[in-house]
Amino acid sequence: MTKIGLAYINGAVPGFEDFGNLPTDIVKENGLVNGNKASDELDALIIPGGTLIESNDINMPLNREIKKMAKDGKPIIGICAGFQLLSNQIDIGRKSPVPIVKDGLGIIDVNFSPLITSDRVKAKVYNNSFLVKNQKEDVDGFHTHTYGKVEGDAKPLFYSKVQRMNYGDTNEKGDYNIFSGACNDDGNVIGTMIHGILDENQVLVDNLLERIDAADTDEIYNRNGKVKKFLRSEVGINTGIEIPEITPNKRPKYLMIGSNGSDSGKTFILTGLAGALTRRGYKVALLKVGPDVRDIIPGLYLTKGKMEEFASVKIGHLGWADIESTIATLNSSDYDIVLIEGVMSVFTGLLNEKVPYSAAEIAMSSNIPMILASGVNKGGIESAAIDLVSHANMLKKFGVSVEAMLLNKVYNDDIFDNVVPYIKNNTGVENVLKLPKLKSADMRGFIPEVEIRYELFTSHAMELVENNLDIDLILTMAREVEFDRIYSFEEIKSRVI
Repeated sequence: MTKIGLAYINGAVPGFEDFGNLPTDIVKENGLVNGNKASDELDALIIPGGTLIESNDINMPLNREIKKMAKDGKPIIGICAGFQLLSNQIDIGRKSPVPIVKDGLGIIDVNFSPLITSDRVKAKVYNNSFLVKNQKEDVDGFHTHTYGKVEGDAKPLFYSKVQRMNYGDTNEKGDYNIFSGACNDDGNVIGTMIHGILDENQVLVDNLLERIDAADTDEIYNRNGKVKKFLRSEVGINTGIEIPEITPNKRPKYLMIGSNGSDSGKTFILTGLAGALTRRGYKVALLKVGPDVRDIIPGLYLTKGKMEEFASVKIGHLGWADIESTIATLNSSDYDIVLIEGVMSVFTGLLNEKVPYSAAEIAMSSNIPMILASGVNKGGIESAAIDLVSHANMLKKFGVSVEAMLLNKVYNDDIFDNVVPYIKNNTGVENVLKLPKLKSADMRGFIPEVEIRYELFTSHAMELVENNLDIDLILTMAREVEFDRIYSFEEIKSRVI
């Protein structure tokens, strides 16, 4: 019986992609499969992306099994953080004045350091491993990572065409500009920064099946169905929170989390809501306005959802899929709820001549209802309230339905209570919500753009949301939608004026 393991450990995102529908067995931190060592039981192993380096101890038993499988010549494929785990070392010191270096397993001779990319990509192939045999054309997939600069002497497998790096367009010539895959000297241990590489490139799947002499592929795919059922039975990883089965909605309902600026806590709020709704049995789709789909990964960690091609809503030339096709795809899907995270302020980009170029325009295009959030940590609760009122009234001008105002990181309940009547009286929005300030000894693991530990970030987000927000009330705010139209730049200017 052919057995292909999938690592199921804190910080991993095993539902992020299908991995060619190949995994047949779950492997946890103890490194055991059916009570036996993974190196004895498995024919191959897939290590998914996530925050493995930030979240896990390098000395866990599974890592010893990985080394044994590598030495025995068995195929191992590490994707994104899985690649980092197989490397020599990883500098996770983004925004730190000095490097913060974590050791990898030292199986693939490369080192990692900070580099942000979130593009759909094509990648050139180098024939240094069984995995890419007969792959004559570029491979397809996507990048989404914070620590993606790869340097070292390992045999290259892939170089990706990446348009944007570190939030800027840098590749007008369309060069293969990112070292995105490598292998060990024997070619059996593969690391790549390209997600979806087994889902979107059938030759690679066939090569892996041939390498492990997989005779009965039907059995593999049947057992893969059981693995997926297991993945979707638990909120997050090793939480013990079971997901009940409910009668699905006929069509999904939509809700956007918008804000008056960066650092408002949109990602934290979206993550907590995604977990809370999943816990109730809803199938939740997560979308990000613009290209930085890294922001929805913590939510996907809880829902075990895939990073779909429509997950990045296109604004201008940034992003993966336009809102019209996204709405059409989702309305014929089996999702129950669609949560959409805005980008920066809902109005950032509104007066760009390219349309749409802001979260407000995406909401306008399809009458998507919105929770409007503001962090109170910069100007205080009073300033946040005034800012929210201004934003809500401008959104009303554009016909956007603001269902609730949410003050995040509230540090004083009395001041909050005093601004509630002001917000209601000046906007007509009846639902004014709050989340308290999160208190933690180590905040570095809570910052998505710097360093994040998914198991830590998501557990706090879900707990804070469930303890402080009425989930039933929030469910009433979501609505079915249809794409209407994209407003012209002239229409937008006239409404602003």
